[in-house]
Amino acid sequence: MDTQERRRRILRITRNSGSVEVSDLAAEFAVARETIRRDLNVLEREGLVRRNHGGARPVESAGFESTLIERTTRNVPQKTRIAAAAVRLLGEAETVFVDEGFTPQLIAEALPRDRPLTVVTASLTVAHSLTDAERITVLLLGGRVRPSTLATVDHWASRMLAGLVIDLAYVGANGISREHGLTTPDPAVSEVKSQAVRGSRRRVFVGAHTKFGAVSFCRFADVRDIEAIVTDTGLQAAEAQRYTLLGPQVIRV
Repeated sequence: MDTQERRRRILRITRNSGSVEVSDLAAEFAVARETIRRDLNVLEREGLVRRNHGGARPVESAGFESTLIERTTRNVPQKTRIAAAAVRLLGEAETVFVDEGFTPQLIAEALPRDRPLTVVTASLTVAHSLTDAERITVLLLGGRVRPSTLATVDHWASRMLAGLVIDLAYVGANGISREHGLTTPDPAVSEVKSQAVRGSRRRVFVGAHTKFGAVSFCRFADVRDIEAIVTDTGLQAAEAQRYTLLGPQVIRV
């Protein structure tokens, strides 16, 4: 097996499993760990993986995006804490946009049931999670349903959002960086998220620390557009401070 083929297989394994360890890959390909480290470094420079201690994880891009089912199995305790902290920022909001994704779904499940709320969402799973909340009105955006995320996109969803003024938007992203802002692989998803950001008075980004520093294909917001960032303590305090200097409050839980 030549070097390029090994790297292609490493990338495929990383995307299939969600993360890889240097030691496991070295055993899999019967090569030295240093060889695997070099491979991962090259893949990172190409924007395909992100290195971490002892291994790497895939970067979501125009050519690769994890499914909603896969997201429900990763960093669940951290995402649950993030959702609870995000709901504490609700304040007096009466209309709320809840984005697609697993962490936003957890936010929807944690919303208070003892007060009237109107929730706007493109996510079928978010809408379904609120069906038993008698005091919450759910407005589900129309459009083409993406099978991988069970969320609606395209001009139908964007046009519906364009006619609304929302008190608070909970938005997720496939990547967030100080240089490139909030990004996502799919242009259709990006347009819906961008419209939600434009039409909301307040915006809160929610995402695990693994999102930070990652850059995907389509930018839909700048860090400065966000009032607060809620993430887990895997984001180092020094890096959190760098995001704070751009404007938003950074909450690590």
